[in-house]
Amino acid sequence: MRRPLVAPLCLGAAALASAVCALSLGTPYIPPARLPATLGADGLAGLVVTELRLPRLVLALIAGACLGAAGLVLQEALRNPLAVPEMLGVSSGAALGVAAPLVLALAVPLGLQPFLALAGAALGGLLTLFAAGFGRSPSAVLLTGAAVAAALQAGLLVLMVMADQLDLQLIYRYLLGSLSARTWDDVTGLLPWLAVAVPALVLCVPVLGVLRLGDDDARALGVRVERARVAALGIAVLLIAPVVAVCGPVAWVGFLAPHLARRLRPDGGAAGWLVRSAVCGAIVVLCADQPARLALAPVETPVGAWTALVGVPVGVVLLKRGRRPARSGGPAAPPASGTRPDLPAPGTRPDLPAPVLRKAER
Repeated sequence: MRRPLVAPLCLGAAALASAVCALSLGTPYIPPARLPATLGADGLAGLVVTELRLPRLVLALIAGACLGAAGLVLQEALRNPLAVPEMLGVSSGAALGVAAPLVLALAVPLGLQPFLALAGAALGGLLTLFAAGFGRSPSAVLLTGAAVAAALQAGLLVLMVMADQLDLQLIYRYLLGSLSARTWDDVTGLLPWLAVAVPALVLCVPVLGVLRLGDDDARALGVRVERARVAALGIAVLLIAPVVAVCGPVAWVGFLAPHLARRLRPDGGAAGWLVRSAVCGAIVVLCADQPARLALAPVETPVGAWTALVGVPVGVVLLKRGRRPARSGGPAAPPASGTRPDLPAPGTRPDLPAPVLRKAER
């Protein structure tokens, strides 16, 4: 078997095994061979699989894909592998927008919660960009985002102090991210947001490929770097906020999925990494949801606790391996000063659209 096919096959096997576990295991237990006949059937088994387990599975896939794609957009736009929603105030802002009405006893319809999450995420992202000079320095954006995220989390702690015992339990579980008791209504509530976010994401891919070259080269190719970063952050907010409104801030998926995508295809471009990052994010959340459901059954644990527990050490290992030189053909030469190892070598054509290359040749 060719080595490049091993990792995708392993991911596919993990996704299939997790999907079967998600539909079969639990109370009542349904053998995998009976699953096709159970879907849509009458009775307790059909109701549990069709109305509870299947929408939870679909929601895990959608949430993971959105978080994985948003993580890659942020990392490519800021040219930093540590740029994740949790470090830029986006996830904390969205969580604050949803938690505040609950503690303040404001009657908010369920359909408006994504808008509250969107407003909170946009607030966190704009605070980060405003304090960092609207994206003039990627490192400044990341450091400022960490400070903004800490401030928003402090606001969440204040709300938790003000909450009563019941609201405190709800907020605590929500802040860790959970897929418990989600139905088809939660899945269909995400579809309008995806209809807007996916086309915007497709239009953003060529700009991400240019931003990888550096600010000076991107400006030479006609890209307005600051506006491009603001637009990339807006697309990331549009992907993250609806997921946070429904599931809570599922931690570190936006960090782990892009690194897995790059390990699968180190020489790929922004478009290929974006697709793989979405796929890896979906598989990560789906796999993490199984121990969340079953490890302490009948008590469910938040899925965000498992993604953070697994994602942080795995991400650190991937970062360390990504810095090692290649072994094939001897040790690799160190990169030139001021360049990134994952960028195209000088004198080679990067993975850019044809119009951009023609413009650069002139």
